Amino acid sequence: MDNILGLLRIRVKRGVNLAVRDVRSSDPYVVVKMGKQKLKTRVIKKDVNPEWNEDLTLSVTDPDLPVKMTVYDHDTFTKDDKMGDAEFDVSMYIEALRKNVNDLPSGTIISKAVPCRSNCLAEESNVMWSDGKVIQDICLRLRNVECGELEVQLQWIDLPGSKGLS
Repeated sequence: MDNILGLLRIRVKRGVNLAVRDVRSSDPYVVVKMGKQKLKTRVIKKDVNPEWNEDLTLSVTDPDLPVKMTVYDHDTFTKDDKMGDAEFDVSMYIEALRKNVNDLPSGTIISKAVPCRSNCLAEESNVMWSDGKVIQDICLRLRNVECGELEVQLQWIDLPGSKGLS
């Protein structure tokens, strides 16, 4: 517990225009990895635009580790098919958390990231102060696949007794 900075809650909101891997659709789920941690969402049957709205929580020890997300198509009798992957840095989000933002009005943008060749962002992503929390909405373009995007939201949870961000 000494080296844990806190918890990162990743809300896996939805997939958009995911690849078809079965006859006419797919049964997608998402695997989230950070370092040695690995979590996954539930499978949503026959849907290339699934809505998970599922919270997955990772403990953060190194803010420089990227978060990798891989979408799979669940198959009953064969190995699950890969439907693309994406990764993102949490360092900008962590830096925003370290700023004193408690006096800002709700909806204030603290920092922003723009899509470029070195990231998987499908659109500009803002870190913002909203209802007493620092959040970041991210839309990721999936790699190694013909189409698909993932929408996620980051939120921080301070852990009593942890190292913290200061």
